[in-house]
Amino acid sequence: MARTSDWANKVLALLKGGNSRAAIEQIKVAPSVKDLKALQAALIVGGLKGRWPTVDVAVADNLDALSAPRLHRAP
Repeated sequence: MARTSDWANKVLALLKGGNSRAAIEQIKVAPSVKDLKALQAALIVGGLKGRWPTVDVAVADNLDALSAPRLHRAP
């Protein structure tokens, strides 16, 4: 059975604690697209989307970066 990741909840806690800079740094090193989508969903459900525009941009940019196919792969 797969464990669910608490990463999104931890980043959300950073945001609610007023540390958006640390949250953005965590978003930049997000473990997976699934975790970023969970964070994005939590922001929407919690009514927090738009409260931190830089966080919204960071989530969108990193979703694009992680979702894009890799141009170069190791053999």
